[in-house]
Amino acid sequence: MTDRIVLRTGEALVAGGPPGTAAEPEVVIGALDGPVGTALATLTGDQVKGHSRVFALLNTDIMVRPATLCVSKVTVKDSRYTSILMGTVQFAIANGVLDAVREGILPKDQVNDLGIICSVWLAPTIVDVKDLDHKVLFDIHRKGMKEAIRKAMTNEPSIDWLLENQDKIVHKYYQMGLDGKI
Repeated sequence: MTDRIVLRTGEALVAGGPPGTAAEPEVVIGALDGPVGTALATLTGDQVKGHSRVFALLNTDIMVRPATLCVSKVTVKDSRYTSILMGTVQFAIANGVLDAVREGILPKDQVNDLGIICSVWLAPTIVDVKDLDHKVLFDIHRKGMKEAIRKAMTNEPSIDWLLENQDKIVHKYYQMGLDGKI
């Protein structure tokens, strides 16, 4: 048995596709009998209009392990957005979780004892994309989910890296503000 996982956090940003397809999942991973399990159960039972919480599914009745709850960072108001989020992106997240198990990032012997909460970013502008390439969107969100899990499980970035690089990194939107672009 691998060491108990109480609470791990991670995030990733995967871009490079057409506008609106970037993935920016943020994950919390931990034991179902700990704080993550309590949060997962609470979120599942406390649905909020515009921010539905759904399990990551491979299909309408095939939930992945570890149990993974998807929570939208964007207030959902459009049925096309809902279909893309609860279709392509939900499927991508589910596959990213299984990829992490397959690659040993998540311990296979603990999948029934762990829970994952994933805050999902899907650009609201996705509804305006004509001829949306769902395969590209799927691949980006799948990769983003696996990377967020990897970073959570390896505690990346490390505090040493952060301290060494703190003054070298400028937040993208801060810089855009300085440049008068926002």
